[in-house]
Amino acid sequence: MNSARGRRIHHRFIARLAAGAVALAAGTASAEPLQITIWHQEQVQARVDQFQKVIDAFNASQADYQVVQQVQSWGNIYQKLPPAIQAGIQPDIDFTIPDFTVTIRETGAVQPVDDIVAEIGKKHKFIEQALTPYKDEGKIWAVPVYGMVQVLWYRKDLFTAAGLDPENPPKTWAEFISAAKALTKDGKYGVGVPASKSLATDQVLYSLMSVNGGTELFDASGAVTFDTPKNVETIGFYKQLSELSPSGAASWTWPEPQDALNAGTVAMAIEKGQYLTPFEQTSGQAADQLGCAPIPVNEGGEAHSIYYSNAAMVLTADPDKRKGAAAFLSFILEPENYAEFLLAEPGLFLPLTEDGASPAWKDSPILSKYKSCVDLMIEMSKTGVLPGFNTGTVQKAIGPIMAQNLLSQVVQKVVVGGEEPQAAVTWGQEQMNAAVGQ
Repeated sequence: MNSARGRRIHHRFIARLAAGAVALAAGTASAEPLQITIWHQEQVQARVDQFQKVIDAFNASQADYQVVQQVQSWGNIYQKLPPAIQAGIQPDIDFTIPDFTVTIRETGAVQPVDDIVAEIGKKHKFIEQALTPYKDEGKIWAVPVYGMVQVLWYRKDLFTAAGLDPENPPKTWAEFISAAKALTKDGKYGVGVPASKSLATDQVLYSLMSVNGGTELFDASGAVTFDTPKNVETIGFYKQLSELSPSGAASWTWPEPQDALNAGTVAMAIEKGQYLTPFEQTSGQAADQLGCAPIPVNEGGEAHSIYYSNAAMVLTADPDKRKGAAAFLSFILEPENYAEFLLAEPGLFLPLTEDGASPAWKDSPILSKYKSCVDLMIEMSKTGVLPGFNTGTVQKAIGPIMAQNLLSQVVQKVVVGGEEPQAAVTWGQEQMNAAVGQ
């Protein structure tokens, strides 16, 4: 029933697109629409195609603007956008994440968007975690568009086979280790955590830091505060998890834990919501065998997860183009349009407005099978954190720290190099100080 409802809403969306196209074709306006160019780094073809559906619907809904998407790569966007800005050929909008916004702000091209955010917020209200990473110097520097959050994913069928209660996943670090040990047997592993020098490892480590009192990497003066007993404890815990992971995890990034979970060679993993779409087909299991839970918390810690608010930087000062950018972003965040936009990657792209989790999104064919997990990710978004961006004052020094993957390098020293957690954390503190010139 839910899937059928999602299809009806989708058909209404397509009908609106067609009706708008007919109306435009019949119009008599002589002026050419103003082109608004968007860059984004979501290269997966299904995402590109779904974005285009929303773009086509916007273009058909009015005659003033024509939005064009140009697909870029996260692999080179840090190197590509600054020279484009210098040459005056930058896009009007670029989808961004917080640390990339900090980098591009140094060019002077990023425009404050307080007025756009305020206008959209009147109708839809952004969650605070979506806005905080873009607040700095009394202004807002990007319009939040979609969120991403990590949770604990687990295979209920493997829990059952190991004699564990599939409806009672681990809630504490002690329970996490106990369950992983019980699940590690017969060529299978209790958990799969990446240990490569990569953002994937950075993200899992920071999620575990966040549930053990380690959300902040800087003190009030901006000094790095990585070398703490809590972070030493977290690195030691990460080593324990790595010992209950496949030996190849030292080279894993994002795909390998998901592939291993779907193959049934690992029983648990910490990641974002991209686990939903391929689970049934790839694992051969029914949707109800994919479990999800908050990331287990250490004693005295609080429920958190790394949370990315993906947003849109406005890179044009032209007032007419700025109006076009505002019109398009407002269109996206209208609930039925927003549903189509978020379904570019069901489960990974999460709503970050109060009315964004609409029936048009939640009742879609994939998400309707995982309602409890969808609800969990939305709830976890409200307590999400991100290193350097939690206080409303951006710690710009986070850029060089994350660019060098210093968090994952600390993990590698312990997991691959066999160093003691304290020595690795002390090294990490020294490297972070050097990276930010302290």
